[in-house]
Amino acid sequence: MFVKSIMKPIHKSYVSQKEEDLKQVLERLNKYDLHAMPVIEDQKFIGMISREIIYRAFFESEQQKETFLRGCVAGDVALYKELSIDDEEVFERTLPLFKGFPLLAVVDDQQNFKGLITRFDVIEQFESAFGAKKKGIRIAFTSEESEGRIERLGDIIKSYHENVISLATFDETDKLARRIVLKVENRDNIEQFTRKLEKTGFRILSVKEV
Repeated sequence: MFVKSIMKPIHKSYVSQKEEDLKQVLERLNKYDLHAMPVIEDQKFIGMISREIIYRAFFESEQQKETFLRGCVAGDVALYKELSIDDEEVFERTLPLFKGFPLLAVVDDQQNFKGLITRFDVIEQFESAFGAKKKGIRIAFTSEESEGRIERLGDIIKSYHENVISLATFDETDKLARRIVLKVENRDNIEQFTRKLEKTGFRILSVKEV
């Protein structure tokens, strides 16, 4: 999955222009209850702006509030120019880039603004990957790292006609085993299915209806 397939496009993104005064920016942030907005100059992303960034700049300015808000523009206080990602990048590359900030700007190779991704968008993708919005049986188990283990798992799933909702794998800390989380539809053969997994060498950690 690529970033461009899950981003909010330009026409659905709230942005601030570089020369927009901070009073207008703050009004928009408050009106739409936005955590932050990208700042744009001639379609190019130049940084982020938020209530926190504006308030911090105000306290450091030693100006009267109204003078500061009307006399300064978004480009004067914009920060976090590094919080952007290429629209051709894979989705998982968004994770290390958030750095505690609630959104990322999506840009092309010329830094032209294409849209944005919010922390909420990322959470939704993980919910989808784990099948969180569909009820079923969550089976967590481990397997020693060896060639053909996932293929063998697939054969067992096929032989028991399980309807897979989601499948995710994780490395164990010692790197000698792999954790697997499988979610399948709730059927009357789950006990037989998990016994077969154990007989085949998979160690069941938990079986839970979620």
